[in-house]
Amino acid sequence: MVQHGRSSTTSSIAHAIVIKSDELFFLCEANGDVPFDGSNGLGFYYHDCRYLNGYELRLDGMTADRLASTAVEGSSATFVLANRDVKTAGNDLLEKESIGIKWERTLDANTCALHDSIAFSNFGVKPVDLPLTIRLRCKFEPIFAVRGAPPKKRGKLEPTRWENSALHFEYEGADKVRRSLSALFHPAPHQTTDTTAEFNLSIAPHATATIRCSLHISESPNDSQRRAPRMPASQDEHDDDFKRVRQAHNQASGEWLKNATRLDSDDPRLNRVVDQSLRDLHLLSTPMHGHRYFSAGVPWYVTLFGRDAIISALETLAFLPGRAEDTLRLLASFQGTREDHWRDEEPGKIMHELRVGEMAHLDEIPQTPYYGTVDATPLFLILLARHAEWTGRLDLFTELKPHVQVALSWIDHAIAQSGSGYLTYATLSGSGLTNQGWKDSGDSIMNCDGSLATPPIALVEVQGYVYMAKKAMAALYRRTGDSATADRLGKEAEELCARFQRDFWMDDLETYALALQKGNQPAAVVSSNPGHALWTGIATPERALKTAERLMREDMFSGWGIRTLSSRERRFNPLGYHDGTVWPHDNAIAVAGFRRYGCLSHLSRVIDGIVDAAVHFPHGRLPEVFAGFSRQEFSVPVRYPVACHPQAWAAGSVPFMIESALGLRPDAFNHSLHISRPELPESVHELTLKRLRVGDAVAEVRFKRNKRGNVAVEHECAGHLDVILE
Repeated sequence: MVQHGRSSTTSSIAHAIVIKSDELFFLCEANGDVPFDGSNGLGFYYHDCRYLNGYELRLDGMTADRLASTAVEGSSATFVLANRDVKTAGNDLLEKESIGIKWERTLDANTCALHDSIAFSNFGVKPVDLPLTIRLRCKFEPIFAVRGAPPKKRGKLEPTRWENSALHFEYEGADKVRRSLSALFHPAPHQTTDTTAEFNLSIAPHATATIRCSLHISESPNDSQRRAPRMPASQDEHDDDFKRVRQAHNQASGEWLKNATRLDSDDPRLNRVVDQSLRDLHLLSTPMHGHRYFSAGVPWYVTLFGRDAIISALETLAFLPGRAEDTLRLLASFQGTREDHWRDEEPGKIMHELRVGEMAHLDEIPQTPYYGTVDATPLFLILLARHAEWTGRLDLFTELKPHVQVALSWIDHAIAQSGSGYLTYATLSGSGLTNQGWKDSGDSIMNCDGSLATPPIALVEVQGYVYMAKKAMAALYRRTGDSATADRLGKEAEELCARFQRDFWMDDLETYALALQKGNQPAAVVSSNPGHALWTGIATPERALKTAERLMREDMFSGWGIRTLSSRERRFNPLGYHDGTVWPHDNAIAVAGFRRYGCLSHLSRVIDGIVDAAVHFPHGRLPEVFAGFSRQEFSVPVRYPVACHPQAWAAGSVPFMIESALGLRPDAFNHSLHISRPELPESVHELTLKRLRVGDAVAEVRFKRNKRGNVAVEHECAGHLDVILE
């Protein structure tokens, strides 16, 4: 397990161009290359393996200059390049920018392939003859090795070989799985050496020459099952395949957006950020066992994470309600059934992380799946209840009731075992996570003197999740006629709340403690975690207001967002993974807490800061995390070097903030949508939600700020829905 203070030890991927299609993803430099030198996280990945870790294009031995690059489509990228000054074979000078290069790249999950089409256009008045080389490298590395945790065993990397115009890389894994990558070129290279394809480009004035390269991945338990890549018979067939794949991606993305709630406002920045958020969520939608879930983030977490999938689905219920149902069923299928210390598994527990690569097959890591998360189980229950509130349906609750019962039993048993009255964690696995809340890096839970908290640890937000889960389950049990269970859960929630007020509140800090540790001693630092407690409703109104105000002071609010840790704390580090950075989803949950307790001015400041930050990132895409430097210190948000982008709960953050700002509270069981004291971001005066679904009804709701600063609401509904303004 990687337990550094960051998600990876590689060099920065902050400016990487990222494309993804289902379980395939590719990261490269802004010029299309994957450099051979240095330790980076770029390359071509599938099933927790980096197949390719080198891809370099050279004109007469030189890199081309990047003019522009984009991956706004998500599964495809385009790079615009130009040559540098080059001496031709006749010793003439070919001036820079005489050759324009349009490099188009797309992924095809159906054939497990990447397709490149590289067009070289001669803008000059003379014919041009230039040597072109494409050099590749494959090492078939486990993703944990890329991140800094090398495997104990490795298989055999076979010698590379050329067959006609195809270059083949093969690896016989220590797990007995044969992995291969075949590079197919069209037209055929003029010469091949080792892992390099060499072409002699001859381009007439104002003409174009195109080189096509396809990378095909294969993974099979034995060689007989290996799929042979298909080479298009002609240039036209290759072009048709390329267009077909790209059109299919664009059509799927368009359908996704058509089925989502649409936001239109008079602020183009907000529109852009929300649109990109929904596109990123489509990109991160990943198939597994007949369901689709939001994989956590590219590149480190393209797999099923319980907490991440749940929170992303929670954030997007107002925009994409269907994903919650798939997520709940999928996670229920992996729910813990036994005691297994290696995987921190216990009966009823919702999983943390699932891996499917070589190290997982060899049992070198416990993520098969791993259950070291203290919060996924109550969050699972919260998502189930919130889904019911939006849909007005009990069938999913009825279907999953056996899973609900064992989840509640796990919570109760874990609390009883702790002897503290709280849900705590302490890993029993030799390779488990030291910290098992959302701040799961090894140094994220600390004391004011900088020392690390001592397990068992009861996180402030987790007690709130348990409180919220029990209240929500009580409501569902009552609705299904089980008043006895409902009464018991409600009583347990209130008893937890009373203990929480007694033990977690820190008068001198004017907020709740980050956690209680061994002996119920507080980890008495100012952190963002109490913002989650506000969302759950466990705080008293007076203390909630004090906590909200504390979160918005200068040492916590950077101007872009709420930091994970106060800048006054000893362990504060604006580039520490959880020790002073800004996480968009963390802010979105705090905003939901501000809404619950009526802290609307704080709510608006956070939304404005996060949206302002988003527009500084390419395409308006919020990354997983960014640095905690103050806005006064830097006029742009500073990137966190190895942050995932796109990342699911970051993508869901602004949609969730908009739901909170507008005061939306669904009650689909009673065919109603409550709208309480709607607040618009400072830059927005008019905002419309179209295709908003509550139960079987679909609504269009318009919000407009008048001259007095009040927000008026108009609505139209298809189906039975009462919109109630409060």
